[in-house]
Amino acid sequence: MRVALFATCVNDAVHPSTAVATVRLLERLGVSVDFPAAQTCCGQPQFNTGYRRETEPLLRRTARAFEGYDHVVAPSGSCVAMVRDNYPRIGRKARSEGRGSALSDAADSLVPRTYELTEFLVDVLGVTDVGAYFPHTVTYHPSCHGLRVLGLGERPRRLLRAVRGLELVELPGAEECCGFGGTFAVKNPAVSTAMGADKVRHSLSTGAEVLCGADNSCLLHIDGMLRRQDVPQRTLHIAEILASTEEEPLT
Repeated sequence: MRVALFATCVNDAVHPSTAVATVRLLERLGVSVDFPAAQTCCGQPQFNTGYRRETEPLLRRTARAFEGYDHVVAPSGSCVAMVRDNYPRIGRKARSEGRGSALSDAADSLVPRTYELTEFLVDVLGVTDVGAYFPHTVTYHPSCHGLRVLGLGERPRRLLRAVRGLELVELPGAEECCGFGGTFAVKNPAVSTAMGADKVRHSLSTGAEVLCGADNSCLLHIDGMLRRQDVPQRTLHIAEILASTEEEPLT
């Protein structure tokens, strides 16, 4: 099985520890992981702000970067949703405009091989107990793309419940958006802040030491609000929890 790590821009620029944890976790489970250096942004920021044609070169580049791999795995529901949900739309639109099927073919090749980390673990590898150890109280925030577009459902929680030492506490209002939403937070800062404040209030009410999620973009938004309140709760990507073991604990 040849697996490529789709690190994503946010992880590469701000949270490289999440990409490292993903590789560490997959290799512990016997998966050989490559990092195709040609990968760049998937084009989500451009597409979400209306620049569809400017997204097309990034679709082509992403498809080329991951050619030949059995699976492409990303610790980001947001970026995987871009590939699986929006790449086919871009391809169909280009074809309807009479510009051929190249974009559609590239999307069709990549889409069925691309997985968010937790669904890859549960659906492809068939595991929920990954041998992790994390002796802390944790609550889980399901990001919108993972919840509504990919339908991750209980996969992340199943993985968390199998972690030794971890106590999982349910998050009130878990299915509500945290308010980040990419450029939404820039265009509507007051609404975004209000939504983030609701999420933080719910998270603190659990008494959990850690709020975890599968998208660092959402966690950055929530973490910024937590830090402004100077509270002990911290945010952490689920990959880093699952990569932690008693022999090699998360530091």
